[in-house]
Amino acid sequence: MTLALLCPGQGTQHAGMFALTGAAPEAAPVFAAATALLGEDPRHLVQRADAATLHGNRMAQILCGTQQLAAFLALRGALGGRLILAGYSLGEVSAWGCAGLLPPERVLPLIARRAAVMDGAGAPGQGLAYIRGLERQRVEALCAEHGAALAIVNPGLLHVVGGPDAALATLCDAARAAGALRAEPLPVHVASHTHFLAGAVAPFRTAIGEAQPAKRPAPGCRLLSGIDAAPVLDGAQGAEKLAAQLARTIEWAACLQACAEAGASAFLELGPGRALGAMAAEACPGIPARSLEDFRSLDGVRHWLAGFAV
Repeated sequence: MTLALLCPGQGTQHAGMFALTGAAPEAAPVFAAATALLGEDPRHLVQRADAATLHGNRMAQILCGTQQLAAFLALRGALGGRLILAGYSLGEVSAWGCAGLLPPERVLPLIARRAAVMDGAGAPGQGLAYIRGLERQRVEALCAEHGAALAIVNPGLLHVVGGPDAALATLCDAARAAGALRAEPLPVHVASHTHFLAGAVAPFRTAIGEAQPAKRPAPGCRLLSGIDAAPVLDGAQGAEKLAAQLARTIEWAACLQACAEAGASAFLELGPGRALGAMAAEACPGIPARSLEDFRSLDGVRHWLAGFAV
């Protein structure tokens, strides 16, 4: 079995996001680390927090990273010996932890640093939106016309764009007029993966270095860079790309294709949410794809994974 693990970005955090991982003993250190950063146990916090709190940049990134690391540690014994790791935006930092480039206890503090430098570099009134149904070149042309930038290229003519909120509003109107099936803002209030966050790259590169990543991923792990879908073979080189990702377009469609070309037997999205599992199923219809939230228990996930064991 060669399993492709997918770590999503922020935007899908919700009250029930820790339903499967919250009681897993293997994940206890991750929840302790998150509690130290948030000042409250995240398993309790998500139950009481309102949407505005859950979607704050720092809060969202720490919560999503917590879920991904908790799921990985809880399932590690069932994942087999060969893994492909791909992370979407924030999820790429979690993927570094899953791939062994960073120990889990250093991942969440690095995610918190990432959120801080993003908030410091971004301007108020910026964010992300999505456009479905237009070709990449058309989206790029509309971005240039309206003062926005292409942030993420997904399969199925689904693109994420970033920039000032006013620019995104006019861009979405123009996209719908040009034939887009949908064009709407996302609940993310930072223009990540665009030149609007260029000022965050250098400080985040410093933060990655201070986290002291390993020289290479763990044996049996193939880690993909989000900006070019190439394997990360060297920790220092990978750190440059991980930092650059804050201000460069994520080529997620290419990452999914790279997983397939590397021999993925199945895709499993660690959550929260189901978006990446659905994208994988659409982009690679011959490869089974599920999300953790498709299951009622971790044992159910393990049983599904056992079907791919060789």
